[in-house]
Amino acid sequence: MTKIPELALAVRQPWAWAIIHGGKDIENRTPHAVALGGMRKTRIAIHASRGLGRGEYESASQFMAGIGVICPPAIDLQRGGLIGCVDVIDIVREHASPWWFGPVGLVLANPQPCLFTPALGELGFYRWQPANPPNLPEPAKWMLPKAQPELTLATDDQGALL
Repeated sequence: MTKIPELALAVRQPWAWAIIHGGKDIENRTPHAVALGGMRKTRIAIHASRGLGRGEYESASQFMAGIGVICPPAIDLQRGGLIGCVDVIDIVREHASPWWFGPVGLVLANPQPCLFTPALGELGFYRWQPANPPNLPEPAKWMLPKAQPELTLATDDQGALL
């Protein structure tokens, strides 16, 4: 079982999933966020934030598809807790990774999933705490599978298919 580090970083989905499962090796932040968040080289837990809007999901999913990563359906992305851990091995101002946007990037390595642990999120690096009660978000209506229309077959008076 994966030992979860004391420090966590909250990341919105589907980017959190991409860090743990999709090969995302850079977490882009502003210089202000890095400085105020106490970000440094260390092993951290990745907290998948509760929020997820349709536009941000579609934009991120399209970006991932463009670099050959297939993003899971939004309803399958866990939110509101810890989903894994990763090493922050450097903090850079430029990088060759296809995940790079800048202006500052946390270089990530050795992602490892963990059992989903409902937890509270905060800004920057923080000491995570379990969410008690879990208070997990419900899926938004746009995340739910579309209902398929019921198929009706035409029959004659004796019940034979037409």
